[in-house]
Amino acid sequence: MSEAGRARVNLLLQISLPFLAGTFLSYMYRSVNAVLGPRLAEEFGLGAAELGLLTAAYFITFGLLQIPLGVLLDRLGPRRVDACLMLFAAGGALIYAGAEGFGGLFLGRALIGIGSSAALMSTFQAFVIWYPPQRTAVMIAIAYAAGSFGAMSVSIPLELALRVWDWRSIFTLFAAVTLAVAVLLWFAVPEAPVKARRKPFMLQLAELGRVLGDPAFRRLAIAIGSSQCAAAATFSLWMGTWLRDVAGFTPIGIAQTLATAGMGMVLGYLFFGRIADARARAGQPVLPVFALGVASGSLCLLVLLLGLTRSLPAASVAVWTLFCFSSTGATLAHAIASRRYPQELAGRVNTFLNTCTFVGAFFGQWAVGVIIALWPATQVAGVAGYSTQGYVWGLGLLWAVQAGGLAWLWSGRRLLDRPAPQILK
Repeated sequence: MSEAGRARVNLLLQISLPFLAGTFLSYMYRSVNAVLGPRLAEEFGLGAAELGLLTAAYFITFGLLQIPLGVLLDRLGPRRVDACLMLFAAGGALIYAGAEGFGGLFLGRALIGIGSSAALMSTFQAFVIWYPPQRTAVMIAIAYAAGSFGAMSVSIPLELALRVWDWRSIFTLFAAVTLAVAVLLWFAVPEAPVKARRKPFMLQLAELGRVLGDPAFRRLAIAIGSSQCAAAATFSLWMGTWLRDVAGFTPIGIAQTLATAGMGMVLGYLFFGRIADARARAGQPVLPVFALGVASGSLCLLVLLLGLTRSLPAASVAVWTLFCFSSTGATLAHAIASRRYPQELAGRVNTFLNTCTFVGAFFGQWAVGVIIALWPATQVAGVAGYSTQGYVWGLGLLWAVQAGGLAWLWSGRRLLDRPAPQILK
């Protein structure tokens, strides 16, 4: 094998696979309640608002940790940060497995959010450090695709596993696998040559403050937050209950649709990543690709909330899948920002964008639950569910937020054509 070939193999084994394994688990935990949520609601007597808050606990702890996480990534490197935080995810999974009520479930899921919070951003930073800049967009797309496979792993596979084991045993297994990935990250990944480690903490925060002073970055952050508010809130919980209550799907039908939509996400990440990579190589802006994806997703969400596919199962699957495919275009915000600012700021810039994503997802997911809870619960063939009218208003809120964020970004698109302000001094 040539020297270049050995280098590629080393990158795969020592960098890509360990970090992608963590990203896989992060998305798995994020999406598990799409299948498990109705069972938890029945076992613990949870209403729509409580179920939404429980599932969103992952997002709020994940999101709030992003800004300090960005500083830690730039100071300590992705290996140490990701491996240590994965221990919190393993502990949270054990607490979740042994929970006896809402409090235990909430604590476990919140700890899982903390433990998963570094997975994607550590992967991004590792790719920025060890891969050439022109490969950034496609490598980020691969990271998102790995995460989507994690989400798919808790669709049909989880539904089938629940016929053999109870959910507590499954979460105990999740904890063991998470611990194994933490060990792999710690021992397999080399130290990162990050110069910013020696910078004082307050100076790093000041540099992030100067990034936030860039009006182009603020619009980009709001746009990804508003788009992923809708995408994450639906795929990780409310898509499954919508399929049950509005479209009349069975549990296995829901799992199959989630798997199909998850594959749509994988293809979306790879498609938009490839297109963005080609445009970046040609010196063309990536923003139009971002806008096309978000606009297409917004149109799909409008079709769903208006109930145009309610009596057409195949159409429901197709539109939800297209929604998931299209919404992945919003993640190009990371590629846009990574090319706009110095590599030394990669951790802080990307984690702030992730803060917007997950804080938006938290409020979006919880708000939909609160709105749905305004209508009386339903019973169809002995199965408890939620009012279809609640979904109309809940999804309507997500659509308005998503479309509004895109409109604001597009109205200021020329700001991204200007040079970024001086950040490092």
